[in-house]
Amino acid sequence: MAPQGVSVHAARVARAGGPGAGFVTEPYVDDAVDRLVDLSPRAILLGYTSSSYALGTGGDERVHARLEQRAKGIPLIFTCPAAAEALRQLGIRRLSLVHPPWWTAEANDQGIAYWREKGFDVLGGTRLTPLRSFREVSAAEVFEFVASRTPRAAQAVFIGGNGMRAVGAVRALEARLGIPVLTANQVLLWAALRRTKGAAPVTQYGKIFS
Repeated sequence: MAPQGVSVHAARVARAGGPGAGFVTEPYVDDAVDRLVDLSPRAILLGYTSSSYALGTGGDERVHARLEQRAKGIPLIFTCPAAAEALRQLGIRRLSLVHPPWWTAEANDQGIAYWREKGFDVLGGTRLTPLRSFREVSAAEVFEFVASRTPRAAQAVFIGGNGMRAVGAVRALEARLGIPVLTANQVLLWAALRRTKGAAPVTQYGKIFS
């Protein structure tokens, strides 16, 4: 998905803190930010959706402020704020949510609450079924599930969860549904490219890039 001239580097965050808010506890995510700062990237992206959901808007902002101090001026981008920015850029109010099949019911409900707190009208929020433990989910499965369960009144779909490779279904879903489809990793890249200069345009991964 990254365009020509853009390279992607990763630092894993230890999961010792547990799911949800535990992903961004000290010192695990702080250490990952430090390792990336050493590379002097143009942006640092945090690939977690469930942590923002568990923390809520206020908690998310506090974690961002803490990590921003370690980023040494490098733009620091979180998934959910990037998605909110993209949705507002598109003029979206009514939203349908889809989450990974390994998420708990609590995490799914936290996602619905998060987006309502952000001011969006959440028409539906569900986990992809059948439910299962963490493993690869094909783009075809994502397409079939989302295409058949998106409310007609929805103005956009947000597919949360950075561990689910949903971006391969975006173009087909947008063609079928006629509305923008956003995914966790897609909005991170979109937000990062907005803050950098000189990158080639992205044209194959959804309306948000146009």
